[in-house]
This record gives sequence, structure tokens and C-alpha cells, in this order.
Amino acid sequence: MSEERFKLLDRMELQEFQDKYVIRSTESPKQSFSIGRSDGEIQALTDDSSSETPNKVTAIYGVVGTIRLLAGTYLLVITSRKNVGTYLGFPVFRVMSMKFVACNETLRFSTYQEKRDEAYFMSLLRAVESTPGLYYSYETDLTINLQRATKLADGRVGKSLWKQADPRFVWNRNLLEELIEIKLDAFIIPLVQGSFQIAEFTLKDLPAKITLISRRCTRRLGTRMWRRGANLEGDTANFIESEQILEFKGFNSSFLQVRGSIPLLWEQIVDLSYKPQIRINNHEETPNAVERHFCDLSQRYGEIVAVDLTDKHGDEGKLSMAYGAELQKLPRIRYVPFDFHHLCGNSNFDKLHLLYDEIYEDIKKQGYFLVDSQGEILAEQKGVFRVNCIDCLDRTNVTQSYLAQKSLDSQLQRLDALSCDESVAASSDIYEKFKILWAEQGDEISLEYSGTSALKGDLVRYGRQTLSGLIKDGLSALSRYYLNNFQDGLRQDAIDLISGRYSINRNSPSPFQLNGFESISYLPVASAVLVGGITLTSITFNQVGRNAHQFLSSVLWAGLTAGTIAVVKANGRQFCSRPRLCGLL
Repeated sequence: MSEERFKLLDRMELQEFQDKYVIRSTESPKQSFSIGRSDGEIQALTDDSSSETPNKVTAIYGVVGTIRLLAGTYLLVITSRKNVGTYLGFPVFRVMSMKFVACNETLRFSTYQEKRDEAYFMSLLRAVESTPGLYYSYETDLTINLQRATKLADGRVGKSLWKQADPRFVWNRNLLEELIEIKLDAFIIPLVQGSFQIAEFTLKDLPAKITLISRRCTRRLGTRMWRRGANLEGDTANFIESEQILEFKGFNSSFLQVRGSIPLLWEQIVDLSYKPQIRINNHEETPNAVERHFCDLSQRYGEIVAVDLTDKHGDEGKLSMAYGAELQKLPRIRYVPFDFHHLCGNSNFDKLHLLYDEIYEDIKKQGYFLVDSQGEILAEQKGVFRVNCIDCLDRTNVTQSYLAQKSLDSQLQRLDALSCDESVAASSDIYEKFKILWAEQGDEISLEYSGTSALKGDLVRYGRQTLSGLIKDGLSALSRYYLNNFQDGLRQDAIDLISGRYSINRNSPSPFQLNGFESISYLPVASAVLVGGITLTSITFNQVGRNAHQFLSSVLWAGLTAGTIAVVKANGRQFCSRPRLCGLL
């Protein structure tokens, strides 16, 4: 007899009383807990009898967790959701909106500096409320891939979802501590940040389904420019496990790939230039950090093939050479450099076959996971490809989609859905859905890391660069420039706060003391001087023929404008949005 599967409460009410909030299940009213409005104290409730009538009742769909700031506790709840399909038969939802509820009254007793700090922390919480790409299920764990879940010991599915989950991929793990301590397991929802995409089609008159789920690791979470490379523990920025699952004729098969920033100690600090200089930190612990990173991957996934898509010249080339040099010290890791821009530039997407030919034997050796309807394992994936470019977004997504298609062909050939020389690329309907699947995933992951959709998305969708794609890429590149320079400092602080990397303590220095320079306040002044100087220079130059006075004015304004540009350029970092809380940790 199979064990009963654990299921979370999925419909709740947030009831507001004078002295407390009550979160109560609408289907099982006895399942509830309260949180004090003045002190944030959480208590489990054992019955649903209450003579009080709440002042307000709001429907909610989950409790994300709690966080304590200077003023006290804030409760984060899911206020709207969207059903995005099923994962191995169980409904999956995307968080559409969240809201922080203040459970404190101590701010009125705070000092001026504490009120100022709390206002900044509150702005970070508002940024957290709009976090993109959060997914969850009330009935199944989304954090563990199919192969690992199948091989884990019996009895796992009867445990609380947070106990089943891989902590690397639980976005709200830091926020759940108080709920876990009070044993409110039925309310504890592990959220995964990443992407969840589904494509359904018919093959040989039989239904088939592809699910593409990407799980973003929380160990070195952050924004594009403020989280680069690895830390001393070997955790890398933008590390993502992507799993493509095929369901067909009662069989389930999966193909895993991972991506992550080059695991060296390096940075690329924004300074108003379009491409900030890459700086490699020649730290004595670099070899150990690289070894820790690949040791962790090998223990989890088996054999690792590191595919490096960076350019082989300029700053990228130096970083790539340093990466290759470190991997020479790890003979069990195969390093495959592939200059994507050089070989696949000018829409030469087909040139990826050169990479495929080079790693073909590795693809065959690693294989994929396959299990039948009875749960019998027919094949296991014995390793993964670790793919990277500089951001692990655009080039990486194009390459991973190509490898995923080749694996899908092999799986369908084994299941007799394709002959040994056939490919899904031959079916325009299926291939179109497959490409959209990967393109949408690329956009979502890029949005979480860089703030914009992915570049080169039309290479994934159409296999070539299009005019509309070029225009979209240009707009996305400009948006990335703006966000990297003037928004991502605050966004990085929000991530560091919510993930627990930064701890609130009344005795700690104020974030304004840690970074006293108010960078954003200088940006409008510099912009106004530049625009005004250029405008007045143009006007006076147009009138320069009238008298010497106008000529001198033109020279004066031109000199002032040039001087301002020089000052701004020389101090570019000072005019950019920078993290206040943890910097480059």
C-alpha cells in the first residue's frame, strides 16, 4: 500500500483583529495560527471557535514566511496565483502577487536614524513583493529532479514538503524559520525561483508532454553585475539546474543540465561604461574554491563536462584562459572551450554542430534518465554538462536548448516514436513548441538575473537572427545598461535581506553609515549639467558669428560640459546604484 502523500493547505483567510492576525484554512478551519499585531508573536491555534468578529477578511493562497526588521516582524503572504500546469500529475502555481503585513508597533519609539533605516528596509520589502519567477505546488516537491526523487528512500512523500525539499533551491528558506520552529508544516510552502514551461503535442497519434523546469540556486543569489563568479566556498552566481522531462506512453524521461558563472573570484563593477572592465582577483584560495565547486557538482551529478562559451579575446579571453588553467589542475573535469560569438556569429546557429561533434561521446556516455509506469528505472543520467558564458543567460540558453533537443531525439528514438535517423526538428509543429518552451525559459531566467528578457531569443525561436529580434535585443541591452547602473544596487540589497545574507541588528551600523555616499542623488545633478551644457553650447555655437562675446560663451560652455563629462567618467562608480548592505560578498 502506497504511503499517503503530504498536502499543504491551499485556501486560507487572513483575518484582521484589533490585536492580531489569524491565518485560517477555509477547508479545515481548525488548522490556523495567529500572529500578534504589536509583537509579531506566532501561536498555533487548536480550535476555530471565537466570539470575535474580524475587522477584515482577505483571501490568501499561502504563507511565504516572516522577517524581522528594526521595528519588528513582517509577514509575507501570497495574494494571487496562477495555475500554470502540472508537474508529474500535480498542479503547479506561479506567484502573481505577494504582500508584506506589518506585525509591529515599535517604530514610533525608534530614533531618527532607525526610522530612516527602516524606511530603506521597507523599500527593499516592496522590491521583494514583485520578485519574478516564483513557483510552488501544494502536493509535490519541485526542488528535486526526477532521477534523484525516484531513487530516494520510500517514505519521503509522506513528509512535510519543506523536509523533502533541496534547500539549495528553496527561495524562501530563510523566511520559514519561525514557522518551522512552531511546527506549522501544513502552512509551509517551499518556493522555487526559476522557470516552469509546458508543451503538449501528439506523436504517432499518442499524447506527449514536455516539461521544462529550472531551479535557481540561493547560495549566491543576486543581480547580474553585483554577483559574479564564485565565493570562497565555491558557490557561483546564477547557478541554475534545468530539467527537461518527457512524458510519453507511460514512460518518464529527463535530461538535466546546469549553468553557472565561471567559478573563479572575479568582478565587473558598474562604472557607467557599457562594458565594465572584468577584474580577476588573484586570491590564494582560488584553486580551492574551484575544486570545492566541482567536487560538489560531481557528488550530486556524476561526471562533469564544463562547456565554456566565452570569447577568446579581450577581458572575456583573459577570464576564459584563467578558467581553463584552473581546470587543468582537475583532470577528472573535461573542459571544452567554444567561442560562440566567433563561430556562431552572423546567425550561424547551425555551427553549434561543431560543439556537438566535439562532445558527442560525452553525451552518449552521460545519457538521460528513464523510468517506466511501474517505477522501474531503465536508464540513468551519469553526469551533466555545466554550460557558461559571461552572464550564463543568452549564449548559454541557445546552447542548452540545442543539447536538450539532441537528447529529446535520443529519448523518442528509444521509445520508438522516432526512427534512428529522425529528429523532432522535422516536425514543424512539435519543433515550434519545443523552441518556444526554451525561449520562454530563457526570458524568465534573464529577467530574474538581469532585469530584462534574454538576448538572442530569436536564435532559439527561429534558429536565426531576425530584424525584430535585433531591435528587441538592442532595447533589452539598453534596459540592462540602465538597470545595472541605476537600479540593481537596491535590488541586490533586497535579495541579500530576504535571503538572510544580511542580518538586522539594532547594534549594527546603519546601512547609510556603511555607504554614506548618496549616489543616486548626484545623478540628476550631473545629468542636468550635461544636458544644459550641451544645449547651451549648441545655442551659442549657432550664434558664434555675431560677436566675440558669443564665441567666448561657446568656449566656456563647451569647456564646462567637457569637464563635467570627464569628472563623471572618472568617477563613474560613484554615480551608480550600489548595494549598501553586503557589497560584493
